[in-house]
Amino acid sequence: MYNNYRIVCNTAAGRRRYMQYLIPQVICSDIVDRYDIWVNTLDKKDIVFFEMLAQKYDKINLVWQPDNLIDGINSINAFYKQCVEENTIYIKLDDDIVWLAPNFFETLVKFRIDHPEYFVVSPLVINNAKTTYLFQIQNKLKLARYQRAESFSKILWRSGKFALELHHWFIDNYLKPKRWEELYCQDYPMGITRFSINSIAWFGKQMKAFDGIVTGDDEEFMSCIKPTLEGKANCFCGGTLIAHFAFRSQRKELDAANILEKYGEVMFEQWKEQPTINSIHEYVEQCMSLINTISEEELAKYPQPPYQAKAKENKLKKRISFLWSRWKERRNPFIQ
Repeated sequence: MYNNYRIVCNTAAGRRRYMQYLIPQVICSDIVDRYDIWVNTLDKKDIVFFEMLAQKYDKINLVWQPDNLIDGINSINAFYKQCVEENTIYIKLDDDIVWLAPNFFETLVKFRIDHPEYFVVSPLVINNAKTTYLFQIQNKLKLARYQRAESFSKILWRSGKFALELHHWFIDNYLKPKRWEELYCQDYPMGITRFSINSIAWFGKQMKAFDGIVTGDDEEFMSCIKPTLEGKANCFCGGTLIAHFAFRSQRKELDAANILEKYGEVMFEQWKEQPTINSIHEYVEQCMSLINTISEEELAKYPQPPYQAKAKENKLKKRISFLWSRWKERRNPFIQ
């Protein structure tokens, strides 16, 4: 609880190789009342991993896909319908958020309460194109050439090489020496623009007003479409920071460089000074070891949801359909 608001975190899960870093940081927070893990995966070992942790920690609540249909990021929007509780602030965290500043929850929640005029609020995020742009114009990060504030920037969003350099820059200069507060800055409102929602916070009351119905791409809807329809801006809270591992196009290079493990080495050493989070971390690692060696026979003892994977469209048909739609667009007027 914080100022009479229940604090509920949620993560669309999931990949245990990432969430082993995130989960201890969430459930050790004194102000987080519940951690909803949106189970959006068909991987049996990932599901059992989450079930093990839910049995151990009352704060963890497993939320099953409402339609029992798994389609990657396309099946995430259905979960928002359950984020409509009154007097509740929801904080969404991507499953590959690897590090949270120690003041993250208190600072973001206070900012959310103090600024109800914004639709969603976000912390600063290492490896988020818009945050990287802010670091650039504040001269906190010196780039070889100016990069525009584009959500799908070829460098700031897509490039694995850039992401690798950015993570090393943060780990070596700010995480290891515990100087991340030097990256804090003023708050930055923004509107009529999409941004990567690696972490956002909203009021349950505002989501209830439209029954939590999120259509299409949840990122486009939550960061751009819905706030624009309501005439509201979003805002980056400049007083706290998190680190996001990778976008899809970046993973190959970051995995090859063992960036996840590098974060782990630094964090695990720092957590030794904090008994609560260190104890949670040790249990999570025990579960990881058990899952990685569990037999199919033992795996079968755990209940599995009645999920089905959405049938994949034939790649050739999909490509032909795409080209046909583009051809028709060029033949038809732009304005209907």
